[in-house]
Amino acid sequence: MSNLGQVRTMAEMSAAGTSPEVLFWVGCAGSFDDRAKKITKAFVQLLQKAEVSFAVLGTEESCTGDPAKRAGNEFLFQMQAMTNIQVMNAYEVKSIVTTCPHCFNTLKNEYPGLGGHYEVMHHTQFLKKLLDSGRLTVTGGSFKGKKITFHDPCYLGRANKIYEAPRELIAKLEAELLEMKRCKSNGLCCGAGGAQMFKEPEKGDKDINVERTEEALEVQPEVIATACPFCNTMMTDGVKSKEKEKSVRVLDLAELLAQAAEL
Repeated sequence: MSNLGQVRTMAEMSAAGTSPEVLFWVGCAGSFDDRAKKITKAFVQLLQKAEVSFAVLGTEESCTGDPAKRAGNEFLFQMQAMTNIQVMNAYEVKSIVTTCPHCFNTLKNEYPGLGGHYEVMHHTQFLKKLLDSGRLTVTGGSFKGKKITFHDPCYLGRANKIYEAPRELIAKLEAELLEMKRCKSNGLCCGAGGAQMFKEPEKGDKDINVERTEEALEVQPEVIATACPFCNTMMTDGVKSKEKEKSVRVLDLAELLAQAAEL
């Protein structure tokens, strides 16, 4: 995010005696993974276009602890969570937005039990809010009439029942939404959750991300839309395994909106 020099940290805003409308929780993937950094940048561009006052924690942000918790290390999770909660409570953080459903779920549902009480939004919810209020306007642009299918992230969909916000963003693009045979509450995991992102899959007949990609390709989309950096990686790898990367793009909804808005 260094080339978006105007992004301020909570420390800088606090030193200036101001506080942001919202804290943007970047997450490990959005901070360190080269592909996910593009999602981070697209979302920041949209926030700046909507003139949202926001800040990041920068070096004070640590992993939420989601991978540790899902992998069974509750002690490490609580250590990571308590560190983050102390930092955010010191800044009197009220609202958080994140592009990662894993961070979203953990901050929203796991942190209150450890003393971290915040209004937490996924970026699809926040972008919908900006569009509904007129702070952000997007026309179909380059995606008007394009065939797009949406892969529901587990921690956004089944875990938190957020199905409509992402689809309403696709509607704003004036694109044609094609639903996979397994979608919404019946969606299929991409295979990255539960810390599986960081290890090779167990031996089997087929990798789950390939199975999910095949379901996406069945509806013959031009774009597979995602709303999670882990899902993005898994679906991208699946498209490559099917040698379809020249005809099918995998893009986060923030990237779709930023491109449509020609940012």
